[in-house]
Amino acid sequence: MHRRPPSRPARPVRVLASVLAAGALLTCAACSGGGDSEGSGADRGSASDVAASPLAAESPLASPRTGKSASPRAMKSAAPALTPAGAKSALITEADLEDDWTQVKGAAGWGDKLVIGKVDVADFLTAKTNAADCQKLLDALYDDTLLGKPSGASALTGFEQGDSRLLYQVAAYDRAKLGASLNWLKTLPVKCDQFTATDSKGGHRTVQVIEDPVSSVGDARQGLQVTVTGTSGNEPTTLTLQLAVVRVGTDAITVTSGGLDGTETDTTKAAVQDGTSHLKDVLAGRTPPAQPNNLD
Repeated sequence: MHRRPPSRPARPVRVLASVLAAGALLTCAACSGGGDSEGSGADRGSASDVAASPLAAESPLASPRTGKSASPRAMKSAAPALTPAGAKSALITEADLEDDWTQVKGAAGWGDKLVIGKVDVADFLTAKTNAADCQKLLDALYDDTLLGKPSGASALTGFEQGDSRLLYQVAAYDRAKLGASLNWLKTLPVKCDQFTATDSKGGHRTVQVIEDPVSSVGDARQGLQVTVTGTSGNEPTTLTLQLAVVRVGTDAITVTSGGLDGTETDTTKAAVQDGTSHLKDVLAGRTPPAQPNNLD
């Protein structure tokens, strides 16, 4: 009687099936890779296809060599630069302001003497460094350099109404320095909330600084209200100024308005909104409208 050999798994069959399946997969991969002898995966093949694609060549975000999207930094560097002519075109006019504001010449020479003074360091018992920031603020108010010196084109204009003035500036700045200036302005309501300044004759002036909201326009913004109380001609005098700064890219507008009659919040708001719109139009290659958009 012959014994039947014990049954064993059909391992060779399974191995053969695996080999055949792997061969089929490799064949399909070779077909999909377009016969690329150097690329062993779909990633390399697809990257080559994108680079060679007519659509990739026409895309404004694609590199002509790699087909990769341009980096945000490269796109920002391609932004149009503000020119001297563009800065002038971005200035606001009487049409942008309400009431009876009149545009004047010589605004570059403005500087209210009430903001001239030496900060009394004794007011800063535990934060002596804050005195330097407050002194910097007074100096910047007098010579209109709240954001520092422009690095490129700039233009300014001024308006008067009674005892009130409005100075409007637009300029190009170094990006890092512009950001630092905005951050510095944000700290002043805390660092310089109230202090004393002494004029050349020994007279004392009380200066108060508070935050003043700015319309949500541009890429970044900061507003302050500065009140200077002292004497002028032996008479008690109070000077109130609104400061509004709006950044658009690496450019910015600065509005300084107010006077002995207080501030005109609506006027400052109109200057900020229309001024930001003008600057955006200029940077986009458009001519700002002669009539402001917020008027009927």
